[in-house]
Amino acid sequence: MTIFLRIAVLAFLVVGSGLAVAQNPPPAAAIASAHPLATSAGHGVLEAGGNAFDAAVAVSAALAVVEPYSSGLGGGGFWLLHRAEDNVEIMIDGRERAPLAATSQMYLDETGKLIDRASIDGPLAAAIPGLPAALAYLSEHYGRLSLAKTLAPAIGYANEGFEVDEPYRRQVTFRLPVLRRWPAASRVFLSNGKVPMLGERIKQPALAATLEALAAQGAAGFYQGSVAEALVDGVRAAGGIWRLEDLAQYQVVEREPVRGKYRGFNIISASPPSSGGVALLTMLNILAQEDLSTFSETTRAHFIIEAMRRAYRDRARYLGDPDFVDIPVEKLIHPYYGAGLRAGIRLDRVTPSAHLPGIGNQESGRHTTHFSIMDREGNWVAATLSINYPFGSGFMPPGTGVLLNDEMDDFAAAPGVPNVYGLIGNQANAIAPGKRPLSSMTPTFVEDERGVLVLGTPGGSRIITMVLLGILNHVEGRDLTHLVSQPRFHHQYFPDEVQYEPQAFDKAQIRRLQALGHRLTPYERRWGNMQALFWDRLRNRVEAASDPRGVGQAVVR
Repeated sequence: MTIFLRIAVLAFLVVGSGLAVAQNPPPAAAIASAHPLATSAGHGVLEAGGNAFDAAVAVSAALAVVEPYSSGLGGGGFWLLHRAEDNVEIMIDGRERAPLAATSQMYLDETGKLIDRASIDGPLAAAIPGLPAALAYLSEHYGRLSLAKTLAPAIGYANEGFEVDEPYRRQVTFRLPVLRRWPAASRVFLSNGKVPMLGERIKQPALAATLEALAAQGAAGFYQGSVAEALVDGVRAAGGIWRLEDLAQYQVVEREPVRGKYRGFNIISASPPSSGGVALLTMLNILAQEDLSTFSETTRAHFIIEAMRRAYRDRARYLGDPDFVDIPVEKLIHPYYGAGLRAGIRLDRVTPSAHLPGIGNQESGRHTTHFSIMDREGNWVAATLSINYPFGSGFMPPGTGVLLNDEMDDFAAAPGVPNVYGLIGNQANAIAPGKRPLSSMTPTFVEDERGVLVLGTPGGSRIITMVLLGILNHVEGRDLTHLVSQPRFHHQYFPDEVQYEPQAFDKAQIRRLQALGHRLTPYERRWGNMQALFWDRLRNRVEAASDPRGVGQAVVR
């Protein structure tokens, strides 16, 4: 079967990459990922002669084993690549696809209302995974080592197990009811139906066997043969709609990233079916109309919030799978469009979301993962992977070890109806057979004469605004540690509220923002798990930082 397809999607019309060609390669290699074992796996592959793309395969597979609440072989993602030899950037789209039997009404009852949790829990919520195909594609087209070598660390972790830590216990507690519901998942991730104790080992021999099939046969080891049959049999026996044809037809897609500029910095980010890059550039183009350094703290925050509001409005209105819908990408990321949106922002008061044209008043994240890699040859990767909600659908087809995603919830089950992250959508993101759901994943490169920043984060609907705030801090000269650890705030059009972490605003600033008309909602739990690298060309050094909110590890060697 034909697994892979190369597609170039027009984004911003530019010649070449727009990134400067370095005269010398980086002085060190660096990896920042959400788990120490994944970072170790990536460095081991680099030391064995692999490049950044080989290391990306190793880190992706390792995270699939040791961070099962965030990503996995049953999920997908986007890998943003920079290849040094020809100064090219490309995005590998390993996003999941809707099953061929999917319909636009599949999660609605007879009265047209959303069936509670039907798109979140169980096999009916699972789209066709893309991560295994993407790993095989990365290895074949960009790496230099065999899959057997790059998958070896993950296979070892699956067989030998990893120790339960607090993040694991927290996510298992959150999804305990659904994990208890499905025996195969319960046996792997729970301890006699209960949350495992700290230090217990989670072993996954069935997942190791599936990884071994992938290592031996490439994508065919997952999408054909006994693994594919076990996946489909398990899904259908439990009420899902997968067919062998769904797996056989899955294709990785190469897409042109979206590109733009902000105050002299080149920005390269994820293109549709991720909304991340488009929304990010929309916000930056709005903010570029003003010098943020001249604003008071409150006015700066207000202006950023209003930019977020408008970008997320456009996300809901226009964005979806570019293979199914026409998306005005050039318009949305053009500086003139950003200037037009800026003209509608008042600095002395809020624009309520219901007053913005386009969609009208509608009814009123969490687990994904990210890593950043740079090798000594000057290749770099920003990759964001997901199974959507913590532990995805909670369903594992018996005998496979593969925990399935619940990415079908990222479609708009009905126009204006929010998904589990509160995001609304329109017809552009409606369910259709073979379609890829809209994503917020935003792996991004930022470059100017000082150097190259590689960053991204998990966080559901808040991913794009976290990357925005990280870039603004970088542009303003903040160090990498501040960039990944700063308190965050977020607005996503609907619900019409500003969500914020502790310490994001002080009491006086909260009062001033409320006086402008903002409704503020504090969150005691912090969000995000940013992983970032910076190649400082002026000082000839590479830096790496892992978000202190998580248990990740950033290592420069």
